[in-house]
Amino acid sequence: MTAQLIDGNALSKKIRADVAGRTAALKARGIQPALSIILVGEDPASQVYTRHKVNDSTETGLAATLERYPADLSEADLLRRIRELNDDPAVHGILVQLPLPRHMDSHKVIETISPAKDVDGFHVASAGALMVGQPGYWPCTPYGCMKMLESIGYDLRGKHAVVIGRSNIVGKPMALMLLQKNATVTICHSATADLKALTLQADVVVAAVGKRNVLTADMVKPGAVVIDVGMNRNDEGKLCGDVDFAGVSEVAGWITPVPGGVGPMTRAMLLVNTLEAAETMAK
Repeated sequence: MTAQLIDGNALSKKIRADVAGRTAALKARGIQPALSIILVGEDPASQVYTRHKVNDSTETGLAATLERYPADLSEADLLRRIRELNDDPAVHGILVQLPLPRHMDSHKVIETISPAKDVDGFHVASAGALMVGQPGYWPCTPYGCMKMLESIGYDLRGKHAVVIGRSNIVGKPMALMLLQKNATVTICHSATADLKALTLQADVVVAAVGKRNVLTADMVKPGAVVIDVGMNRNDEGKLCGDVDFAGVSEVAGWITPVPGGVGPMTRAMLLVNTLEAAETMAK
């Protein structure tokens, strides 16, 4: 068996086209959807991520601004700026790029963002809405994963999904989204006892640990759907995921590549959340 690819680049392109069309409709009504991104410090990966987010927004007609601050910015000043953006009716979405410098409390910073503008989906109000199945902004990475499953017409009802990774950013929200689709979900991590026994039962495996080769071919049920959220570097310095792609591709039914899988979908769902925030405020 050779797995079929779930092409995140192709799917995100379709989503961005839809966002562009809906953005144009809002602009025709005199409403410019706008995203404010805050970057504190000089983390190299964060600089790349924020640049991509600004470019993606611009390409779809969203107005995106990137505010850069030095690593020694005080937490009080950051919170003050977030409150100013909360009060600005021209701003529809606010994203504070993580990680933050050590002297800042990330939880406090995220909780200062208005839930109505929390387009990253990390506010406790967003998490609560997800927990009880109410409308809200879903975290972009698991949201993108769900869209990928939807794109292949995969019916999760009654299926067993294993999520490897328990973080509040990906693991737990991913599990909740799968549960809402009536799947049976097991959350575990890379050190779970007899992880292989669990993954061999799974119809869907989501690997989100940040560790190479967490999932290998002998751990995958034939025909399973494998979604690789990981972002690592191999011995040659090339981007790779958490999954042994070459081996698992010979067993799985569907698989996401790295790069070109979950990454572009994460960015696409940020655009969707920002646009929906603007549409909601425009009602």
